[in-house]
Amino acid sequence: MTDVVLREIDQGVALLTLNRPDRLNAWTNEMHRQYFDLLDDCAARDDVRAIVVTGAGKGFCAGADMGDLQALGGGGEVEGEFDQRPHTYARTIPKPVIAAVNGACAGLGLVHALMCDLRFAANEAKFTTAFARRGLVAEHGISWLLPRLVGPSRALDLLLSARVILGDEAASMGLVDRAMPRERVVDEALAYARELATHSSPTSMAVMKRQVWAALEQPAEVALDEANTLMLESFGRPDFAEGVQSFVERRPPDFAPVSAANVRQYGL
Repeated sequence: MTDVVLREIDQGVALLTLNRPDRLNAWTNEMHRQYFDLLDDCAARDDVRAIVVTGAGKGFCAGADMGDLQALGGGGEVEGEFDQRPHTYARTIPKPVIAAVNGACAGLGLVHALMCDLRFAANEAKFTTAFARRGLVAEHGISWLLPRLVGPSRALDLLLSARVILGDEAASMGLVDRAMPRERVVDEALAYARELATHSSPTSMAVMKRQVWAALEQPAEVALDEANTLMLESFGRPDFAEGVQSFVERRPPDFAPVSAANVRQYGL
């Protein structure tokens, strides 16, 4: 069976590539399973400290495979075994996940880009929620996340109209973090991820990722109390001593990878 998600690992960074270029990397059950399996494997590997996700060919992900949508619309079944892991799964990975949106990013593809921690996009990449024009609704948590990124009225604009916006407009409204020429988007995302892999504590990144996603649903005082507890704990970790010493010695830090013990301790 052809791999519908490819992986390369270099300099502490895993590059995952959605690999159905003839279908603009439209999402299938098999892609769902392979993508999440690779995220799990990257989470467990000491040689991966950050993850970049992109698409093969001209698109990032054009949404759910149209054949699957037609089957569902006709009361049929979608081919392949259904994976129970939710589409929000990338948020649970204790390492930064960065989307490099190189082209079409629609519907379910947009959901997966938004579930990454950061998004770099090509200026000419086309974004659309698509759902309203397919007789669907805001799926898989996008109605919760999208207003937090762009505000309620812009979220409703994108959802109700399903209009297409380009990378530049997506960046101006906060849907993506950076927009740039298509030929640079993957390289820029990889360079950013390598900076994280080289200079940032994997444990600190894992804890902060969990803090940020959790704080979206917490009252401010709860988030503050948790942050104060975590800060005191961080003073006792080897990474704190190494971070200070490497700064004094003007050298890159030598941080340990995220360990299974840390994952259990911090609920990552």
